Amino acid sequence: MSDSSTTSPDPTLVLFARGIIARLNTWPVLSLAVDNSWGGPDSADKRTWIASVVVDSFDPSQNPETPDDVYVEEQLLQIMSDEFDTEIEDGSAEGVAKDIVKLWSQLGSGAIAAQMVEEWEAAAKKAKGKPIPVEIKDETNEEEGDEDEDDSMDGEEEEEAAPSLLPPKEKTREGPEVDEDGFTLVKKSGRTQR
Repeated sequence: MSDSSTTSPDPTLVLFARGIIARLNTWPVLSLAVDNSWGGPDSADKRTWIASVVVDSFDPSQNPETPDDVYVEEQLLQIMSDEFDTEIEDGSAEGVAKDIVKLWSQLGSGAIAAQMVEEWEAAAKKAKGKPIPVEIKDETNEEEGDEDEDDSMDGEEEEEAAPSLLPPKEKTREGPEVDEDGFTLVKKSGRTQR
């Protein structure tokens, strides 16, 4: 038996959701995060979840104000930070957000919106399983490059500028003792063993 109170989903929201899923599947940063499980073992599910969050933000029954591209970009950046521990600074979230807002604005003229969704779905299908062309910025190398340019830094400034997981060594300790063959001599500690 079917329940007469159950309504089918709004076809424009379904088209919009398909478009968002396809657009997120073509976002290289998100694809890299999912492929490398930066969000844990359920990274692929998180991509679908992101699409549902974005769709919900445009649903007039849940949000009376239509989001703009800045809102969507901030939403995507926050989700990537929270769910994938990824800070995105390449501007790609802005492009994705603008595409999503553009799709939303085209939903009234069904043919244009459907064409956009079909193009994104084709691009997502084409990109599936292919290596992702993403340049990952390594901040440690960048900082080392800055140090090479300025050789006038003293030891204290270098310790402050260089990222470190260990606390800096105390200055009162002597450096390692190296013999004439280049081997580091190991000194016994002052503790006695029993």
